[in-house]
Amino acid sequence: MITKQLESAILDIDALITLTRSDIEDIKEAQHENLSTRLQEKERLISSFEQKKSRLNSTLLTLTQKHSGQSMEEILSAEESNLLTLFKEKLTNLKSVNKEYAKFVVTISEFYNSLIDKMFTLEGNGYEKSQLRPATLFRVTA
Repeated sequence: MITKQLESAILDIDALITLTRSDIEDIKEAQHENLSTRLQEKERLISSFEQKKSRLNSTLLTLTQKHSGQSMEEILSAEESNLLTLFKEKLTNLKSVNKEYAKFVVTISEFYNSLIDKMFTLEGNGYEKSQLRPATLFRVTA
């Protein structure tokens, strides 16, 4: 049972890594419309993974309570132990890929925000920016 749970969760992680790497490549090539087409699939995979991880945690907790005083290596078979190690490695890899993706997203977001700030300058009143100055709504600086 644990073997199937781990294998299924690993498949979800692999799919998420693949989709996120595709997102990174599309961001590099400014193919942003492709990102939205994969979003629904990523959300489905994340939900599926979270459910599987929850069931796996519950199963592992039950096993550790049933075999108190024993380590996971003693409780699990060699195959299950290897799959659990692979699961952890895949999660670490997913975290790394997500960090890379986040860097691109933040960079693009900052770029677009700076463009908006340049196009639509705001009059400040202390610490807050309050209203658009009509004269600079579409001012072009050459």
